[in-house]
Amino acid sequence: MSTVSSVELEEFARGLAPERFDAYAARGLSRAYDEYVGRRRRAVAPIALTVDGRSYPSLYAVLTDPAARFQTGEIRFDSPPSATADWEFLVPFSRIVFHDDGSADLHGAAGESPRRAIARVLLREHYLVRSKADDAPAVPGSVRPRMPSLVGTPQQGVTICRGLPLLPFGVAVLLYLAEERARFEIDLVHMAILVDPRAGRLGVARRVPRSSRIAWGVDRKIGRGHLSLLAARCLEVLVESNGLSSIDLTHIFGGVREIVDSALQTLVQQRYATFDPRTGIYRPRLEAFLPAPVAAAAPAPAPVRPELRSSVQELLAAADARSTCPLCGKAMPAGPDSLLCDDCSAKVGLA
Repeated sequence: MSTVSSVELEEFARGLAPERFDAYAARGLSRAYDEYVGRRRRAVAPIALTVDGRSYPSLYAVLTDPAARFQTGEIRFDSPPSATADWEFLVPFSRIVFHDDGSADLHGAAGESPRRAIARVLLREHYLVRSKADDAPAVPGSVRPRMPSLVGTPQQGVTICRGLPLLPFGVAVLLYLAEERARFEIDLVHMAILVDPRAGRLGVARRVPRSSRIAWGVDRKIGRGHLSLLAARCLEVLVESNGLSSIDLTHIFGGVREIVDSALQTLVQQRYATFDPRTGIYRPRLEAFLPAPVAAAAPAPAPVRPELRSSVQELLAAADARSTCPLCGKAMPAGPDSLLCDDCSAKVGLA
């Protein structure tokens, strides 16, 4: 697996913005690079990149090549990933082919027919090249340039990186399929697909698939760049669940629970999530990610009756779907007769 060094990144940054990349910007890039490498997750496998019919060693080489527009492209594995456990929470694939109309073909890992999708990229972790003059106190009356949305087609992503200029360390490839959204995070420093942060830390049965419409709403909110990295990651995981505690999310992302709590409280303040102080569970407000007419038409959740408080029944009443058992997270069969799976029904005496 090849690695783009800090020195190489400096050369790329200097090529993108020679007038801005001074000693001040070089120190900022070095700090950002070290922080990113320190947070690096395990990889599924290294990938190869083709843009407009030409192979490139990295996305940084694409950004500094004025002839590259990313009208078409392809991401593929140099060799098939060996560990099936690394695909937890991910859709296995062999390659992704991007087209000039903003769509993509997702080719299955076992040679299945490609699945058509709408393709977008999210500039996940990045360094905005800023000279010392750029970070000087603003002159009264001046207006700082506004950051564009960090979600767009691959071509728009390349344009944003060149125009700001911005060096991405990682991007998320977002494929909106007919039934759900598939997300793949790419470590651009090491050119590899990353393992989902939930893999090995959260039961796969606890994932609740959401429609592409809801996923697009979530991605647009994150793409505004108003949320911290941790808050954005917590939101993505929270939306694909029936509710999680700060302990669950600290186990997934690591770090200090108080910091995770702070990120979750930000989501509550932004009205992206709710918090139940009795159970310590954070739940997504799915209506916040739907278009206004759809959200207005969505039925209001049934109120929890007072006599159900502080009991197992409260958890059942609060569950927002029957796709999983609200106690153990096991997948429920179609058309269940009970709110709980058979095992949990027996344990709580509801069988």
